[in-house]
Amino acid sequence: MSKNLSELSGRKGLKKNLFEELGIAAQQTGTPELMEMERIRQEFLIGSSSVYGAVSFYDFLKPENKGKKVYICNGSSCLTAGTQPALKEKLLQHFEASEIGEMCCLGRCHQNVSFHTNGKNYSGNDIDVIDQIKNESTVTRETYYVGSNGTPVITKEHGSVNEFYSIYKNCLTKTPAELLTELKDSGLRGRGGAGFSMAFKLESCRNVASKTKFIVCNADEGDPGAYSDRYILENRPHTMLMGMMIAGYITGANHGVVYIRGEYPESVNIVADCLQELRKEKLIGEESGANGFYFDFKLIKAQGAYICGEETALLSSIEGQRPEVRTRPPYPTQQGLFNKPTVVNNVETLANLPYIMKNGGKAFAAIGTPKSTGTKLVSLDGFFNRPGIYEVDMGTPLSVVMNELGNGFRTPVKAMHIGGPLGGMVPVSMIDSLTVDFDSFAKEGFLLGHASVVCIPEDYPLIDYIEHLFRFTAHESCGKCFPCRLGSTRGYEMIEKARTTAYKMDRTLMNDLLETLEVGSLCALGGGLPLPVKNALKYFDEELKPYFI
Repeated sequence: MSKNLSELSGRKGLKKNLFEELGIAAQQTGTPELMEMERIRQEFLIGSSSVYGAVSFYDFLKPENKGKKVYICNGSSCLTAGTQPALKEKLLQHFEASEIGEMCCLGRCHQNVSFHTNGKNYSGNDIDVIDQIKNESTVTRETYYVGSNGTPVITKEHGSVNEFYSIYKNCLTKTPAELLTELKDSGLRGRGGAGFSMAFKLESCRNVASKTKFIVCNADEGDPGAYSDRYILENRPHTMLMGMMIAGYITGANHGVVYIRGEYPESVNIVADCLQELRKEKLIGEESGANGFYFDFKLIKAQGAYICGEETALLSSIEGQRPEVRTRPPYPTQQGLFNKPTVVNNVETLANLPYIMKNGGKAFAAIGTPKSTGTKLVSLDGFFNRPGIYEVDMGTPLSVVMNELGNGFRTPVKAMHIGGPLGGMVPVSMIDSLTVDFDSFAKEGFLLGHASVVCIPEDYPLIDYIEHLFRFTAHESCGKCFPCRLGSTRGYEMIEKARTTAYKMDRTLMNDLLETLEVGSLCALGGGLPLPVKNALKYFDEELKPYFI
């Protein structure tokens, strides 16, 4: 059935998009009115249940958020920082309780005290000028440090647009096969999760015969603690955009979709301005063709759903369907957006392509380690003396990042949750044992992932944090597979009961639950949740022992 819905949604192509129409319909009140949903349903020939199923899933569309005027960040970093209860008390002096909602991670992890109102994000001391913010007479005063250690691939200034896009113009003088060879030589692996080979994805898509193909940028950076993609979107957007154009040329895709999470409104606006600039310079659009190739973009603002960071759920989202994870095969490179061959990569992965095509794949491979080439952006949260974004060569000792770049912790910390909510729980005692690369983390039983760092202070109960992870998964689950949907719920129910009553959890039962999630889940949301829980049980057994039989 979903394949038929994909075809129906794709009838109008990207110019008039079902998902985008639902977002527009929700702008006035926070949720689409029933009559407006019916009009959209009829226009796209979609069933009422399909439209309502999609609308009711997203944080910014569902009826429960109707009338909300301000949203408080409930992400892991703000949680462990302990800033949000006081923030809510201050907001209650200016808003009714019914007007206050929640959002998951606004990417302000370096400052915390994060909230969203009037379509903009705020953090740090912004709450002190809430009167001006309500009157839209001031903007955020957010700043964060950006540094590098080694070779600056992404953080380096790239000059004017025309100067920078000479890299792309030069690519068009070569064959796609030549560029693919450079990409293979680079060894570039995906920067958003498991570190999958980008060249393999592009070649797979290139080998599928189709008149229509898509390059999709997954800018739905929902991992609490991560704001490296946001840095690129707002400070180096052309690295990502050119990366998509180069990927399009290699695969034969003329269409690109930049899917940016709704929690990043500033990123949406900046990228929109960049696309206007590229169109003005005739670098994109059908009239920009060179060698018979052109590339054009569609910018889509997401509506609040962590699961859309999973590539197949993201594709269903663009189509206006409920963002449920798809079974594979077929893989997106064979049958993706609107059932057409599609490559999905995250922001940081794509942003590496201009450097590779300018300097050569072997030059990129010379940075980092043999199996983890190039550089990695690391996000440090507000528990560091110098929080910010740091670009480091792969293989850089984690101790250098923490102690020399971040200048150490400002308060005592016992663990760091690295790589998002599905990443590993790293005790501070392991800092000297790790280097920033895929293999070092995997060898020690962790996951580099997005390389975001959420610190857990010594006085924060780990049992509370584990419960938070289960609740996060239960809230964000697409619901398609039982292990994730039910297992995450049973997990937080058990922990809450053990935390608030005399009930003791059975360790065997917990291990069985984690194994079911790990083996039986369709995607990395349910499948990845067990990792930090297992790490916590291994390294913090004494602290957690009172909650088990």
